[in-house]
Amino acid sequence: MSDPMQNAEDIARMKELIPVLREAARAYYQENREIMPNERYDRLYDELLQLEERTGTVLSGSPTHFVGYEVLSELPKERHEFPALSLDKTKEVEALAAFLGNQKGVLSWKLDGLTIVLTYDNGTLTKAVTRGDGETGEVITGNARNFRNLPLRIPYTGHLVLRGEAVIRYSDFERMNAEIPEDSKYKNPRNLCSGSVRQLDPSVTAERSVNLVAFSLLTAEGADFENSFMKQMDFLDAQGFETVERIFVTAEKMEQGVNHFREKIGHYDIPSDGLVLMMDDIRYGESLGRTAKFPRNAIAFKWQDEMAETALLRIEWSASRTGLINPVAVFEPVELEGTTVSRASVHNISVMQEMQLGIGDRILVYKANMIIPQIAENRTKSGLLEIPDICPVCGGKTEIKDDSGVRTLYCTNPACPAKKIKAFDLFVSRNALRIDGLSEATLEKFVDRGFVRSFADIFRLRRHRDEIVSMEGFGEKSFENIIASVDAARKTTLPRLLSGLGIPGIGVASGKLLSDYFKGDLAALRSADEETLTAIDGIGAVTAADIAKYFSDPEKASALDDLLTELEIEKSPEETSEQPLSGLTFVITGAVHEFANRDALREFIEARGGRAAGSVSKNTSYLINNDVSSASGKNKKAKELGIRIISEADFLKLVLEGDKEL
Repeated sequence: MSDPMQNAEDIARMKELIPVLREAARAYYQENREIMPNERYDRLYDELLQLEERTGTVLSGSPTHFVGYEVLSELPKERHEFPALSLDKTKEVEALAAFLGNQKGVLSWKLDGLTIVLTYDNGTLTKAVTRGDGETGEVITGNARNFRNLPLRIPYTGHLVLRGEAVIRYSDFERMNAEIPEDSKYKNPRNLCSGSVRQLDPSVTAERSVNLVAFSLLTAEGADFENSFMKQMDFLDAQGFETVERIFVTAEKMEQGVNHFREKIGHYDIPSDGLVLMMDDIRYGESLGRTAKFPRNAIAFKWQDEMAETALLRIEWSASRTGLINPVAVFEPVELEGTTVSRASVHNISVMQEMQLGIGDRILVYKANMIIPQIAENRTKSGLLEIPDICPVCGGKTEIKDDSGVRTLYCTNPACPAKKIKAFDLFVSRNALRIDGLSEATLEKFVDRGFVRSFADIFRLRRHRDEIVSMEGFGEKSFENIIASVDAARKTTLPRLLSGLGIPGIGVASGKLLSDYFKGDLAALRSADEETLTAIDGIGAVTAADIAKYFSDPEKASALDDLLTELEIEKSPEETSEQPLSGLTFVITGAVHEFANRDALREFIEARGGRAAGSVSKNTSYLINNDVSSASGKNKKAKELGIRIISEADFLKLVLEGDKEL
């Protein structure tokens, strides 16, 4: 018989864990943000699971008995034809072998994106729904049609349902992050992907380089797979889907199979947080049944993170130009996964306080998914860290804000140099004005001495020659190099200028989009209202509001007027000469024959003054589809809007003959 006092203590602990885990899950699944390290979530989840098993009690709302997230968005909702369960997990190779027994298994990547359920009928994509809570998901069919690699038509014409992972590759993630302001950068590909897919505006999805990687087939009426999961996946390959990498394994060869993937994780371009082992024998796997949350024919394997113990040396408080002050742990350097690490984000004040961090504490650190340094555990828990009541940069007063139980620190001083330094750093970056020699540290010194208070002041540094030359670390040569770089940047383009101003959501790509739309006329852009901006294909309502707000701000308008007296805005080739596709917007769908792929056709269009959009809208000039009479979603939309559908042959005629009316 169990000890009543111990049971009461266990249930009290369960009541503490459930709201913490639910809040972390809500932030991760519903809001696409992380409020605690993955390792900490897994550890608390496992603790709750053990307590439930020991007490025989499961409390209402326990995350061990629900899947994914509660669907709260404005997107339409729909119940799944087949429940979308999560998988039980292990970190032990031996447990994988024991799970498989004498069966043959299929081992594949466990991708870290957003699970999507896709339905095809009569060879056409008819529905795409997110996993949601496992029973009900959000309908994102229009968005899925903008995934870069998803077949809209397939050879198989029966009723087909499959699951796949919507993902953004690391290479695409890094490219997109390089085009936006520092404090607006996305935290990781998974959060960006989830936010990109679960949009009301499909054009946002189209811009985000989302791919779909299929990992299981739920039904394909009439097809014979010889009772093999691997052959199901081969069937999906033949239909044109990109499928997850996979290999056959047996219990005896499990270590070898896991190592096959382990050796690739460091340079694998698709985010992954482990592996999945599936029974190849379909009927045998189905005979095992399921629990309330997990199917018994598959199990997930999470990487056993390499841990290292070290000492916390200090917490650095890093201020951004939004005023947010983030805690960063600095510790004695340790070797992890082949590299030396000495710093890790603590996420926010809530995490710092929950871990009871203090200087000198012994902490365990690891690399999440073998990539991102994180603190796993604080072994000594002194809790001696103080939250600064003044900004470490300007000395202004700080305040703690509470957002749904997550506490963050902000500087309240609107004139905080840190806010300006980050803005200046963006302005001189390679994606903006490209001014070499003005590092963040140099800018900080110039701001502190009062040399730089506005963007225009950067072009007036010559006035402070004597003071700069005499500063420590500077000299005549350093000064002249900076001035030469500043003078070279006086001639710039409108897209680079727009990218450097720090308008939320505006990088080089969107800057070019605005420049092209307004034909290089900055005055027209500055006077445009939200309605005009929203009508631009590729500019959503939120970004349009931010643009209009920026240019209507009297202080920012004055600063921009001052800056323009120091600059010469060069016209791009598209603006100085009429090109064959100038003013035209194209959408591409279906297979292409005259070009290597759709990307090659897009580049061809843009090089000749046109714009290649991801979705059909009222601003589309032509839809390019070699199957002009197909019943695809884009064709239907084009016909509804009265937009001309042309073949590649028609398109090339337009380019060569310049006949925009065809």
